[in-house]
Amino acid sequence: MFIFVSVKKLLATLFVFSVFSFVNAQSKHEWGIESRFKSGFLAAHRGVMGHLTTEHAFAGELSFFIQTKGKKQWHSVCNFPTVGGTLFGGTAGNMKVLGSMWGAYAFIEFPFIKSKWYEFSGKFGSGLGYVTKVFNYENNPKNVAMSSHMNTIVSFGVKSRFKFGKNSVTLGLDMTHFSNAASKVPNLGINMPYLSLGYSRMIHLTQMDSIPTANKLPFKKWLFNFTAIGSMKEMFPTGGKKYAVYALSSSARWFAKPKVGMEFGLDLISKQAILDYRPEVEKTQWDIFQIGIFGAYLVPLDRFHFGIGMGVYVKDKFQPEDALYHRISLRYYLDNGLNFNIGLKSHWARADYAEWGLGYTINYKR
Repeated sequence: MFIFVSVKKLLATLFVFSVFSFVNAQSKHEWGIESRFKSGFLAAHRGVMGHLTTEHAFAGELSFFIQTKGKKQWHSVCNFPTVGGTLFGGTAGNMKVLGSMWGAYAFIEFPFIKSKWYEFSGKFGSGLGYVTKVFNYENNPKNVAMSSHMNTIVSFGVKSRFKFGKNSVTLGLDMTHFSNAASKVPNLGINMPYLSLGYSRMIHLTQMDSIPTANKLPFKKWLFNFTAIGSMKEMFPTGGKKYAVYALSSSARWFAKPKVGMEFGLDLISKQAILDYRPEVEKTQWDIFQIGIFGAYLVPLDRFHFGIGMGVYVKDKFQPEDALYHRISLRYYLDNGLNFNIGLKSHWARADYAEWGLGYTINYKR
């Protein structure tokens, strides 16, 4: 039997889990602060959102960052990435309907090109977000994007950094996303492409650690994992019933290098919300049962792993969504094979449900 947690607790766990995993990765470090001004627009990824884009979107960010120094083996393997936390505040380009947005998220930046004066990197971050205006039948019926004040915030993009001693000027391009993972509808979500201009300064510098701790992953060996997943989601009409989601995911993982992994698996999904899809049709539990196969790319950062992948349903009788689905997952592994999983399953840019799981790798050895 799965124990469900509220969406707010799920989002809070995701944020705290991310911060702890990133910041706890080292003892010696150099750190700094960065401020960024961002300008962009609301990307209307569904036709029914076309009326929401009325003006430019603007945002500001204040970040605290730590430069990894080689304490962990993955630091040098990943070209010494930067980790930290960001405070976000901005608009989506329609204050009357969408209001303003605020959030805090943990992030990691992977350098692709790195020299004494220049750095080009890719960024991924996730955490908690808050929007001031949500859907309301009487007061705000046009807001088909957001239905809950508390949401996840996800940010990913690329950034150029021009260094002048301890000071840097940055130019960036990123996508910022707000969503409640379909725990309440309507929830088409907000996607905002931003251009950014920033300034950063290093505050404290230390020498590089000379002896990194060993990576705990067994390489070039197939690892077999089972994950039990529980969640909930709401279906239309707005304000309707919330339904449980039960799933079991079995997968095989293989790590070729300290920063390259792949995963193939089978998803068994019982999404109770399908019972109310086309209510005129009588359904059994076997009728609504979905089976999917998926593949994913994995980035192992010691015990903390990030995965992004795509799957296809091979059994989906009523097809309430698209045939293809997508998954972003965050996992934390223990030495005894147990692992904790938080993820988002979606159909393109539309969230299906958040995944809260406990897994076990049957042939894991340190």
